Amino acid sequence: MPLYNNTAMQIPDSNIMKLSDEQSGVTRRGFIWRTGALVGAAAVGLRQVAQAADEKVIPGFEKSAEDPNASKGWQPISDRKVRVGIVGYGVCKFGAAFGFQDHPNVEIVAVSDLIPERCAELAKATRCTKTYPSLEELVKDDKIEAIFIATDAPHHAQHCLEVLKHGKHVATAVPAVFGSLEDAERVFEAVKKSGLKYMMFETSAFHEDLYAMRQIYNSGGLGKLVYSEGEYYHYMEQPIDSYKGWRVGLPPQFYPTHSNAYYSCVTGGSFTEVSCIGMPSVVEHLKPANNAYKNPFGTEIALFRTSEGGTSRMAVSWDTPGSGGEMGRVRGQRGSYYGKYQGQEKKLPNIKRPALPPGVSAGSHGGSHGYLMNEFVTAILLNRKPLVDVGMALNLTVGGIVAHHSALKDGELMKVPQYKI
Repeated sequence: MPLYNNTAMQIPDSNIMKLSDEQSGVTRRGFIWRTGALVGAAAVGLRQVAQAADEKVIPGFEKSAEDPNASKGWQPISDRKVRVGIVGYGVCKFGAAFGFQDHPNVEIVAVSDLIPERCAELAKATRCTKTYPSLEELVKDDKIEAIFIATDAPHHAQHCLEVLKHGKHVATAVPAVFGSLEDAERVFEAVKKSGLKYMMFETSAFHEDLYAMRQIYNSGGLGKLVYSEGEYYHYMEQPIDSYKGWRVGLPPQFYPTHSNAYYSCVTGGSFTEVSCIGMPSVVEHLKPANNAYKNPFGTEIALFRTSEGGTSRMAVSWDTPGSGGEMGRVRGQRGSYYGKYQGQEKKLPNIKRPALPPGVSAGSHGGSHGYLMNEFVTAILLNRKPLVDVGMALNLTVGGIVAHHSALKDGELMKVPQYKI
C-alpha cells in the first residue's frame, strides 16, 4: 500500500501526547506568576486584520496586493535548475500555491496526488506533464532532487522521512509533525544523518512585520525579548474539508506555528517551559465526543518561558467569531515592534523583504508564499541552511504539542524538548 494512502487515520493517545516523566514532572510552582501573566497578557489585544463579512476565502488565503517592484534588484545566483517534485493538491491547493513552477531556477519534474482528478489539476497548475499515483512512486524518480510535501498534516513526518530515505531534499507545509514527540525525534535524527536540506514553510516567517522584527533583532535593535505574543485566529464553526477528516476537532495547539513564529522566527530561539489554558468549546466538532482526538478545546492560550528567559503568550483559536489572521508583536530590552519600531536604535537595517525572481508572486498568507519557496530553492543552490530548518521547524511545532497536554492537565507547567542543529 502506498505510504500516502493509509486506510484510516488513527491517532492513539500514546502516539500523540506521550511525554517523559522529566517533561511532565514540573510542579505547579509559579502558579501566581502563570495566572497573573495569562490574565494580564490576555487583556492586551492585538490589531486584527478586518475581513468582509460575506467573504468565503479560507483565512490566510486572501489575495495580497502585488508589489510591482517586488523583483527590483533581483540578481540570479546560478543558471542551474533544481529538479522538484510536488505531492499534494487538497482543499488548500498548496502544491501549486508557493510558485515553484514560476521560479527560473526550478524544473517541475513530476507531481502526485492520491485522487486522480486532483493530480491532473496539480499537473495543469504547475505546467508539468509527468504524474505519479502516490508519493511512494514519485520518490523513486531519480531525476527528482527535492520534493515539496503539501499533503495532510498527520502524514507530514512520515512523508518527509520517506523523502529523506531516498536521498532528496525536502520542504513541507506546516506543522513539522502532528501531535507526536516521537515523530519529532525521528525527523530530527533523519535530517541530521542525511545532510540534506529540510525546510518547513512557516508563512508568518515572511510576513512583512515579522521579517522586519527579525532584521531589527539580528542587528541588536530589540535586544533580548522580554515579552512576545502571537495569535492565530481561524474561526471554524464547521471544519474545513480535509483528508480523512483530520481537521475535525483539531486541538488548536497541534497547529501552533503561525503564532509561535512571532518568537522563534524573530529570534531563532525556542520555548523551554509552557503552561496552557484551554476553554471547552460550544462548537459541536470541538466537543470530545465528536472528534477522534477527544479534544474539548476550541481555544488554547499558551504561556511560554523562552530560551532568552522572557515570556511569550501564544494563542490559537478555532471557535471565536470575528476577524482572524496571523499576527503578533514583541517587546525587547532595547526596543519594541507594534506595527513599527520604537526604541533606542537610531539606524535601522534594511527591513524590506528580499527581491523575488521575476514572475514569482508573493502569494497569500501575508504575501509569504513566494519568499518561502525562493528561500528553499536558494538554500539548495548555495548549499546553505534554509531559514526554517529542522531545528526551528520542530521548536515551532513541539511547544504546541506539550501546550495541549498542559491544557488537558489544567495548565500544569511542563518542559518543552529542544532542537538545534
